Amino acid sequence: GEGGGVLLNQAPHNLDLWQWICGMPKTVDAKLHYGKWHDIEVEDDVSVYVEYENGATGTFITSTGDCPGTNRFEITGEKGKLVYENSKIYFDKLEMSTTEHIATCDTGFAMPKCEHFEYVLDEPNPQHVGILNNFANAVLGIEPLYAPASDGIKGVTLANAMLLSTWENDTVDIPFDGQRFYDLLQDKIKNSTVKKVVSETNSTDLSSTYNN
Repeated sequence: GEGGGVLLNQAPHNLDLWQWICGMPKTVDAKLHYGKWHDIEVEDDVSVYVEYENGATGTFITSTGDCPGTNRFEITGEKGKLVYENSKIYFDKLEMSTTEHIATCDTGFAMPKCEHFEYVLDEPNPQHVGILNNFANAVLGIEPLYAPASDGIKGVTLANAMLLSTWENDTVDIPFDGQRFYDLLQDKIKNSTVKKVVSETNSTDLSSTYNN
């Protein structure tokens, strides 16, 4: 009844933050399950593999059927790994780059030396209130917008690419043909088997309790 599954209802902020930090991928290969955990026709279990122009790869996993669930963001790079989880940031800094280590190491299963750092986020996180205050301040000319409306299409594009990839069982390039997506979406809507349940409630006429 909400017009979308986990990608549009529970995880849009995750998609938005992902592209905001890492940029948009060039290809998306997704596997979405529909009604796996709930009696719905939309996606509630998502596994995605993406590739970027610079050769980097990424994965995105979300579900409404895992308890207690995981909210984790991880970036692995040439000089270490950055993890955000449970309001903490963990950074493992390598002594040398992974590429250099692989090229020069002459023993099996060896790793470059690594230094571990942990940061506790003690700054306030105003979340929705902060965004609304920023919007008001932008209207007043006090500060620029954190997230202009034009940026909103990027998270939606990611979600739609994942849907299209699953519908066609194929890898999808970004940008993709919007008309193709729209036509397939309309076909899904046309063939929906959702039963609309209308419940009736009794109402009381209170007009006699008010004076004219």
